[in-house]
Amino acid sequence: MLFQPHHDGSALYVDNLNPHLEDTVPVRLRIPVEFGSVEKVWLRSVRDAEPHYDAADRLESAADAADSWYEAHLTIVNPVQKYRWFVQANGRKYWVNAQGVFTHDVPDAADFRLVAGPGAPEWAPSAVMYQIFVDRFARSAQADTHPTPEWAIACSWDETPVIGRGPETPYQFYGGDLDGIREKLDHLVSVGATLVYLTPMFAARSNHRYDAAAFAEVDPLLGGDDALVRLVEAIHERGLKVIGDLTTNHSGDMHEWFRASYKNPEAPESEMYYFGEGNEDYVAWLGVPSLPKFNWHSERLRRRFVLDDDSMVARWLKPPFNLDGWRIDVGNMTGRHGYDDLNHEIAKLIRDRVTELNPDAVLLSESTSDAGPDFQGDTWHGAMTYTNFTRPAWQWLSRGEWPEPTQEQIEDAAGVNTSSLLSVSGIPVPAVQTWPDYYGVPQKGPDRIEAEQFLETHLSFIAAFPWSVRVCNMNAIDTHDTARAALAVIPGGQEVAAALQFCLPGIPLIFAGDEFGLEGFNGEASRTPMPWEDPSRILRDLRGVYRALAETRRRHPVLADGGIRWLHAEGDALIFVRESRDESVLVVATRAAVDEGLELPCAALTHGEIPREPLLTIGEGAATIVSEQSGVVRWKSSGPGVSLFSLPGVVAAK
Repeated sequence: MLFQPHHDGSALYVDNLNPHLEDTVPVRLRIPVEFGSVEKVWLRSVRDAEPHYDAADRLESAADAADSWYEAHLTIVNPVQKYRWFVQANGRKYWVNAQGVFTHDVPDAADFRLVAGPGAPEWAPSAVMYQIFVDRFARSAQADTHPTPEWAIACSWDETPVIGRGPETPYQFYGGDLDGIREKLDHLVSVGATLVYLTPMFAARSNHRYDAAAFAEVDPLLGGDDALVRLVEAIHERGLKVIGDLTTNHSGDMHEWFRASYKNPEAPESEMYYFGEGNEDYVAWLGVPSLPKFNWHSERLRRRFVLDDDSMVARWLKPPFNLDGWRIDVGNMTGRHGYDDLNHEIAKLIRDRVTELNPDAVLLSESTSDAGPDFQGDTWHGAMTYTNFTRPAWQWLSRGEWPEPTQEQIEDAAGVNTSSLLSVSGIPVPAVQTWPDYYGVPQKGPDRIEAEQFLETHLSFIAAFPWSVRVCNMNAIDTHDTARAALAVIPGGQEVAAALQFCLPGIPLIFAGDEFGLEGFNGEASRTPMPWEDPSRILRDLRGVYRALAETRRRHPVLADGGIRWLHAEGDALIFVRESRDESVLVVATRAAVDEGLELPCAALTHGEIPREPLLTIGEGAATIVSEQSGVVRWKSSGPGVSLFSLPGVVAAK
């Protein structure tokens, strides 16, 4: 890992991150002197699916420089231009791609990528996102004026337990509203948020509102259109951005389009869904009848959802609402059914429309599996995904073992849950569950892995993203669709996970309640009402942790847009450095006590000494420097923690 050739696609290595077709862009490879004798370097690009090689020139550098730099010129032949490096050195051949350095030929899947055309809004990579599940964040006085809807089960904010799994789960109604959010904006600012992400606001027949009954108005239970206008204005007054949540894969079964066409083949809206004979049978998301799936072959759907002046995509980005973009629900399944695969076409249609309406709007999309192939920079700006960060972070920090619920816990839950025994992925589970669901994998919680496996997993899934997308991916330790990280990881592990989400490339996402250490064994159980009036429900007060991480990221932009080099991944420790010409930040993360065996050659950083005093420490076990002599720095850690050290910027040869 140390002293190997390096390139990551960041501005330190690529002169123009937003080129046009037919542009020629200088790109550079960095090779440490310790790597050995370099004979020749080539840039291999893929032009219209055909490999092409350009020789790289060695750039002039100081005689005592720690690195040699090689530069080649990449011609942008295709909208997503793939490339990697081929190196002859030490009598061997090496391939350098986004997954690492290899001594055998490698497929194009992990090539670096440079995308033609404009990228994400300039503000997006430096954002700190705060996710709000609207029903559970805050109630205003206005919320008390609305009777409980007929589909809902009225719940007391601080007294009714959330049912994480059962028939009542989607119908528990706590009555959070948009004015309630507006009244709590100071809290968001206090934890460092700069971008607010609101889950759906449209009228529906569930507390999650992903089963929209209409897209043309804000649910009156949330305060209606006027409440959204008030909220967005208040958010913008504080200098924050705000995005909504839009479902492009399905509507609810009470939506006017579906009601008009269900059992009515003559209705014009029939083409907008996948109906069987007589329009009685239909395709639904994962077979859930209340979520009929859109058929994106329909021109009517494309107009009414995307292209019309008052379309669902357009309406809320324009005055008086002025949302700053969208998070797209189930983006990976949109336009896909059987032989149909319109995903890229529809994603680009939406991207072009959003850009037309507001070039400064961001477009993020959910993809729960291997997201890279769908996020090539010409459609969604970034991915809400779990494979490259969340899942391996949980595994590295995993508790490893979870106790079975006690009889007392089961008896206490008897009046809350409708059944005493359920089945998830074939595993019988009590109604009260003491382990976190692990992203649909049929096991009890995440298995524990070593730092080496964390890095291998991370690189395997992150490699296919262009750099411009990678810095806009949402780094989440949990969301409204997952168990809470606090339940999944070791004591002190949430702080480590939070520091990693702020220090790795991508947009850190705080799910409302993370700052209070809230727990939940699955996505539904994690949607706990915020403990504003009941301090006893605050499990751990981590507001200061998130505030410090957000402030450090703001003061050190390299943590948002700088390149990344991994220096160490072994057992209980991860070390990497974020780098730019202006500054660098070294990150040392541990999950357990580490003795003086944790060491790193100073030459690996090319900056000489490492400052003894850290820029920031997170967690009681954060690593401290024990000694720095003979060109080696040694750390020790007393437990889980993360230390950040400020270093000079990188002097890149020219």
